Amino acid sequence: MKVIVIGAGLGGLTLAHGLRRAGIDVAVYEQDAASGRPQGVSLHVDERGRSALRACLPPAPFAMVEATMGGPREQTLKLSDVDGELAVTGVQPSLARPGRQVHRPLLRAVLLTDLDDVVGFGAEFTRFEQRADGTVQVWFADGSTDTADVLVGADGIGSAVRRHHLPDVRVVDTGRRMIMGATPLRAVLGTGLPGLIGDSPASAHIGGTTMVVAVLRFTESPLAARRRWLPALRRTAAEIEDYVMWALPATREPTMELPPALRTIIGEAWPDFTVTLRGGMIPRPPVWPARPVTLLGDAIHPAPGFGGNLAMQDARHLCEALAEAHRGRLGLLDAIGGYEDTMRRNGFTKVGA
Repeated sequence: MKVIVIGAGLGGLTLAHGLRRAGIDVAVYEQDAASGRPQGVSLHVDERGRSALRACLPPAPFAMVEATMGGPREQTLKLSDVDGELAVTGVQPSLARPGRQVHRPLLRAVLLTDLDDVVGFGAEFTRFEQRADGTVQVWFADGSTDTADVLVGADGIGSAVRRHHLPDVRVVDTGRRMIMGATPLRAVLGTGLPGLIGDSPASAHIGGTTMVVAVLRFTESPLAARRRWLPALRRTAAEIEDYVMWALPATREPTMELPPALRTIIGEAWPDFTVTLRGGMIPRPPVWPARPVTLLGDAIHPAPGFGGNLAMQDARHLCEALAEAHRGRLGLLDAIGGYEDTMRRNGFTKVGA
């Protein structure tokens, strides 16, 4: 069996590792460069994502991921301005399941490790066609083609595979815009905020502006973890340090309304990690018949803030289904149909649920 995956994001790369470990030939094509597109620096990984990584990754990369997570996150703190100082004034129900924060670019770099012979960059997918023998032929913008038994669209909310596979399924712009960024922890230690909130995310609603902040203190420094677990990791782990992630609505200029500690976080942010993200969603589509083409993650069920967990969970479930087909225990379309039923149950629930 051969599988073509379009998209080298978290879901596509998790799937590639799992398929290769199952003895299935896999080729991943990504239209962007190896550095990827800006998506923010942090990801809250809950048990869905962690279980998927444990199931699909070889032991050393998974150990590297575990070693470079932040501390446990089980609640969301409420911050208020009390007499000019930030204070924790309550605990809010969290939309997220308990989990731990990870450095998203580092996680992707770990996932890319040892996949040089699998992942091709600068390959823009244009179309596919199912052939008479049941295989799928794929075309790219440079005129090249490839053929496989299964095509997987793991190419995000703007999925070109989805547009060809399910042309009636459309993305709805929610109108939400969010600025996300990260600031070196050393730059804000004097504000007192890191000690105030610990490892928990915190939400401050002050002067009509809501700002979310969270600290990532690596359990083990990425450089030490690289030496111990994954020397083949190409990214320079020495340049990655503890930081504060933050998020703001992108609807107005908020900084003058915020307390000095929060203004400092914004002012000292790394420019390269500050991005504006648009909110989009896909209404639950009618059930479609199983074909040797399928989708995972944001390509079919975007979940801003938590989509990485769902994409990795999809990758695990799809990998398990295709492995059953590869071993002859299931027909290929039965395996894909079973995966899609599971994906529809899990992917179109309330965000964070």
